[in-house]
Amino acid sequence: MLEEALLVDASGAAIRHDRRTRSTDWEEVQAFCKTAYMPYRVRPLDRLALPDATMISAPAGRVLLTRFSYGTGIHLDRFDPEAGNILVLTTLRGALRHQTGATPATTGAGESFVVDCARTDYWLDGDDDHMQLNLTLPHRLMEETAARWFGFVPDDALWTRRVKIGGRDSAWLRLLDYAARRLGGTLPGTEVIGRHLEEMLCLELLREWAGQTGLRLEDGARAAAPFYVRRAEEMLTAEARDPPTIGTVAARLGVSARTLSEGFRRFRGISPHAFLAARRLEGLHAELTSAPPERSIGEIASGWGFVNFGALAGQYRRRFGELPSQTRARRRL
Repeated sequence: MLEEALLVDASGAAIRHDRRTRSTDWEEVQAFCKTAYMPYRVRPLDRLALPDATMISAPAGRVLLTRFSYGTGIHLDRFDPEAGNILVLTTLRGALRHQTGATPATTGAGESFVVDCARTDYWLDGDDDHMQLNLTLPHRLMEETAARWFGFVPDDALWTRRVKIGGRDSAWLRLLDYAARRLGGTLPGTEVIGRHLEEMLCLELLREWAGQTGLRLEDGARAAAPFYVRRAEEMLTAEARDPPTIGTVAARLGVSARTLSEGFRRFRGISPHAFLAARRLEGLHAELTSAPPERSIGEIASGWGFVNFGALAGQYRRRFGELPSQTRARRRL
């Protein structure tokens, strides 16, 4: 499993790449790594060694999958927190040694290591034979996934933990294998496929990561949120088509607008306005897939309070991986 990740597609055909996939030049390799991962420092374990790097990448929405090795032993450190990225490093062969605390963790074939470089320091050593299937994803994307699926954003008790996940025959490894093979294809709708793979990867990663830290996502801040936050969510969801102002919602619940906003930020990690915007987009998406063919996109969007169709197109595409017109076209098929 994963031995041929990003080399062959689901049909077994070789994947063609439009960029250089090998290099023996340190500057070229570092330029690839800066773009694919983030700025960091690399030092070969043998000071005079040259790389024999594999450099293959494929996006799944906002997640970047890379098949990568330096082709020589290396030490990496000084990962740039300003890049805001999480790394998931899955070893295909060889071994990596990762900073975890007093005792480093080693990953062999089939094991993954997760680190949020925006929240914690990190270093790693790779042996001469290492080959990786890595994921790079924005920290913000994981926050959005947590808020959408579990109703809250975990705090740094999760994000600062550097942990091993997966292992041979694990569900996580099978998902990586599926994603790598699906991304190799050139079928219509590749962008939509990528968006769905992004959601699957982020959700399963969140569950695996939380499981290693003892955090129960289903019982997290959702249950701890005060009544007025949960009731406001119900009201905004029910009235998303023609929503009341946040001040009106707060007044109905007997709290101030400031208290309501602070409650959302503390227990959900988003503002009430962001929560409402997400519900309206979801309502629009549902109606675009179900409304009679004679109803136009503009008419449906206006019914959900959208008037700036240019801005809507960008928001919709980021959320669903396609334009409203593409959703509507599938409804007519």
